[in-house]
Amino acid sequence: MPLGLDPDLLEILACPAPDHGALRPGTPEDAEAAMSPVLTCTVCDRRYPVTDGIPVLLLSEATGGPEQSSGTRSAAEPDPSSQG
Repeated sequence: MPLGLDPDLLEILACPAPDHGALRPGTPEDAEAAMSPVLTCTVCDRRYPVTDGIPVLLLSEATGGPEQSSGTRSAAEPDPSSQG
């Protein structure tokens, strides 16, 4: 049981970002998924922490993903410079 999460729960968890996908335990760099206490989106590569066995699926807590890896926002995210 990776990260102490129920396998049935892992099957239904999804990334909360607009370009969401299924979540997998660990990171692509992990040799063993249970080594990193994170869930990684299979679509956008955002990584969400797992704290005391509880996934923290908040975009504000996510690391990685399109903004951090390429320096650009996804099409679904508003441009802060166009705000007021």
